[in-house]
Amino acid sequence: MTKLHRLSTFNEDGELHVVVEASKGMTAKCKFDPELGAFVLGKPLPHGLVYPFDWGFIPSTCGEDGDPLDALVIHDAACPVGCVIGCELIGVLPFEQKQKGMSAEKNDRYICIPACDKAIRRDVLSARLKKELEQFFEATTLGSGKRLTFGGWKDQRAAAKLLRKGRTKR
Repeated sequence: MTKLHRLSTFNEDGELHVVVEASKGMTAKCKFDPELGAFVLGKPLPHGLVYPFDWGFIPSTCGEDGDPLDALVIHDAACPVGCVIGCELIGVLPFEQKQKGMSAEKNDRYICIPACDKAIRRDVLSARLKKELEQFFEATTLGSGKRLTFGGWKDQRAAAKLLRKGRTKR
């Protein structure tokens, strides 16, 4: 039985662990099921939409939705589902999502780069890429009845502060 759900948030080098749930180019998201110890199909993306980068969760954290915090790993590779990437946190896009008849909940998106890839610059988040990512996140909610309200991009320091709030003890 895999222990991904109990993996620490950081490795011994201080790198943030991100567990891949959807590889770059995938058209569906998988979700880790701790009881099965395996990844199961979570949901398909709307037609024509693919993950622009590896997508996953930060272990030993918990967001308002009860799931681990979400992370996007910006790099050229496509790591397989279940791969654990040691990352450097470079920013966060705070936002709330609201479904009709329900209260809004925070569901921030943490943005990382792989610590092992020295070719990727920390300032990779250009204004254009930020806008494209916002449009991607909005497009993933098509047909769900969810409405997103973005809180403005935050830098590495603000992201680390928000991450500390979402850490859980396991």
